[in-house]
This record gives sequence, structure tokens and C-alpha cells, in this order.
Amino acid sequence: MAAILIADDAKFMRVTLTRILEKTDHTVAGEAENGKEAVELYRRLRPDLVIMDITMPVMNGIEAVRAIKEIDPRAKIIICSALGQQRMVVEAIEAGAADFIVKPFEETRVLEAIARLL
Repeated sequence: MAAILIADDAKFMRVTLTRILEKTDHTVAGEAENGKEAVELYRRLRPDLVIMDITMPVMNGIEAVRAIKEIDPRAKIIICSALGQQRMVVEAIEAGAADFIVKPFEETRVLEAIARLL
């Protein structure tokens, strides 16, 4: 169905999201460890959707959302946040993220967010 780019500095979180996606028809188009890699991979791969952490080294998720939206204003991005990051979530939504999911991930919430955007 959809090609999805996962961006999170924690390998465990990328693996968790990959496992959730493997239960569906969606595929992982690529994985990034920071926002800069996410932007570069987005430019190269043009995935249908991006699931991205807010807090990452080199370039955070908010900056990466802005950069991806400059490349493609129609990009669909879901931001991941930990509890207590509400201010950053609001900033990410204002930057162009379409939805957010809270860590630790609930599989149904992840799949609902993906379905809503696609």
C-alpha cells in the first residue's frame, strides 16, 4: 500500500514501528537516525508518509518537518513524541505535521494515524 519513511534516533523505536508496519500492506521505504538524514531520504525516496520523532540529534523533528515541507508542501508527516512534549507537538503541527502519536506506541493508534492520512 504505502511506502513509509521512519525517522528516529532510537533503533528500538525504528524496529518497533517496522514490526507494526510489517503486519500491514505498508512497506518501510527507509530509516533515518536524525532529521537531516530524514530530509535527505525524503528528497531521494519520496515516500507516501513519514513517521518522525521530535527529539533527534543533528536536526530535530520540527526542523525536519519544515525542510520536508519546503521540498514537498503535500508531504504527509506524523510526529512521535514522549509524554510531556505537548509544546513541541504543537510546534510540529504548526510546521506542517499532520498528526502525532505518543511513545510508547500503541499499535492501533499508529495504524489509525496512518489510515487517516492515506
